Amino acid sequence: MKFSISPIGIIHTPFDDLEGMPIQPSGAAQIQGTIVMDKEYEQGLNDLEGFSHIILLYHFHRSKGYDLIVKPFMDDHKRGLFSTRAPRRPNPIGLSIVQLIKIEANLLTIKGIDVVNGTPLIDIKPYVPKFDTKEVTAVGWLENNQEKSTFFKSDDRFI
Repeated sequence: MKFSISPIGIIHTPFDDLEGMPIQPSGAAQIQGTIVMDKEYEQGLNDLEGFSHIILLYHFHRSKGYDLIVKPFMDDHKRGLFSTRAPRRPNPIGLSIVQLIKIEANLLTIKGIDVVNGTPLIDIKPYVPKFDTKEVTAVGWLENNQEKSTFFKSDDRFI
């Protein structure tokens, strides 16, 4: 099966280095960034300005390789890769829900972004609470650690 994904734009943030960067959007609530969409996709932004939040899918372009067992940022125990949000993955795809501030032609201003500067954007989807919010009854090993996402910072373990 042939499979191909190409970037549709680039995400720009204040984070030129992975170390010290927020590890989740909740730790980057006040951080503004921009997305420069490739001009060929600009028309696809029509009607997006009516949404307060958007879902970004992007490529962890600085991650190399992966391990199936990892020590995540917010825990001292090794965990199965797919029970974490570690960026080194078989398909290094990330997801962030960010606030959409404004759109000017092919430039989007966003808030709450937690990715390294220059990250290739794969897709944008509108965030719709009735579609996307689920009643959660369990968050696994993160039950006692999820609040750490607001202050934990990245280091070099997933480069």
